[in-house]
Amino acid sequence: MAESPTNGRKVAAGGRENGPITRAVVLAAALEIVDRDGVDGLSMRRLADEVGRDPMVIYRHVPNKAAVLDGVAEIVFAQLKVDPTDIDWTAQLRAVARGFRKLALAHPGVVPLLVTRPLATPLGMRPRAVVRPLEDVLGLLTGAGFAGADALHIYRALFGFLYGHILNELQELVENPEETDEVLRLGLHRLPIGEFPLLRELAPILASYDGAVELERGLDILLAGLTATLTTPVRPGESCA
Repeated sequence: MAESPTNGRKVAAGGRENGPITRAVVLAAALEIVDRDGVDGLSMRRLADEVGRDPMVIYRHVPNKAAVLDGVAEIVFAQLKVDPTDIDWTAQLRAVARGFRKLALAHPGVVPLLVTRPLATPLGMRPRAVVRPLEDVLGLLTGAGFAGADALHIYRALFGFLYGHILNELQELVENPEETDEVLRLGLHRLPIGEFPLLRELAPILASYDGAVELERGLDILLAGLTATLTTPVRPGESCA
């Protein structure tokens, strides 16, 4: 943020003060703040400073902070692409999972919003960009021959797994990063060995956590389980015989 030579107010990088202020501009600035300082770093005053305008200008486009948070989740979800025409539903779900992880790692401060903000609003009142992945995944799976109810179960299982995976990956911490002994690195020496023998035994695996590898392994398990337990889909025009 640079000081304006004319009035002493902060002007956002890129000269937003000189351009038109729209809802998209406001939300893009909010995303920059959350990326930089987290959700707790976002306020309407800071947002006004980021765009180089009086706070009242901001309120013309977003009525309150809650609306800003919803909008930030919306513009990130809008970047998640699902191809409902893909003839390989498992490959497409893998692509969606990888895309979601990529977005989450690019915007870790937004992850709590992606997980919680949509749930605070009835489904039909959520922004279209937030609902679109659900519609497209349902289209993908029903197009593959799954019943609507099964398609919905698959969506819920997939995104429940993704939310948990991302939260776990972003919070994976070690006590002593420079320590070569995995037990000490993870701080497992603080736990009574008699009560937690398996955690100590698995210390090398726990210490070598790789988010990308864990995602693929989790998808292997999830998709194999879904394929085995759900009714085998039959495409329109194909025979069940």
